[in-house]
Amino acid sequence: MEVVQIQRRLVDYTKSLFMEGFLDGQFLQLQQLQDESNPDFVVEVVSLFFDDSEKLLNELTIALDQPNVDFKKVDGHVHQLKGSSSSIGAQRVKNACIAFRSFCEGQNIEGCLACLQQVKQEYYLVKNKLETLFRLEQQIVASGGSIPMIEMGF
Repeated sequence: MEVVQIQRRLVDYTKSLFMEGFLDGQFLQLQQLQDESNPDFVVEVVSLFFDDSEKLLNELTIALDQPNVDFKKVDGHVHQLKGSSSSIGAQRVKNACIAFRSFCEGQNIEGCLACLQQVKQEYYLVKNKLETLFRLEQQIVASGGSIPMIEMGF
């Protein structure tokens, strides 16, 4: 496929991630921090987010499976996940965490379990979509092209 076609696909795909609410303006700010001296900055930051999120989701699953749930501990994990998702612009994960925290405050185990499933679903969706985005970027670079900057009107 020609570089220009891949660049167009990347731009359209990226815009769809914003329009569908997967990403917010924070992701664009992250991209603006990337330059020639640090060409893999976004991939590295997002990879750290993936690693941290996987650990937190596992810890949340274990914490909510206890006979006596420690809601403060659960809330701490959710707060951490909310912060890291917010820092990379994973808007739908962040929003699911906000709802999750309200159930932690109310010590509502059923609500927490439902929110955990919602957070996991949103996390795996955004992970899949960002991996696709990074693959498109790799194809452009491998073809000798440059990654187009996405201009969004926020």
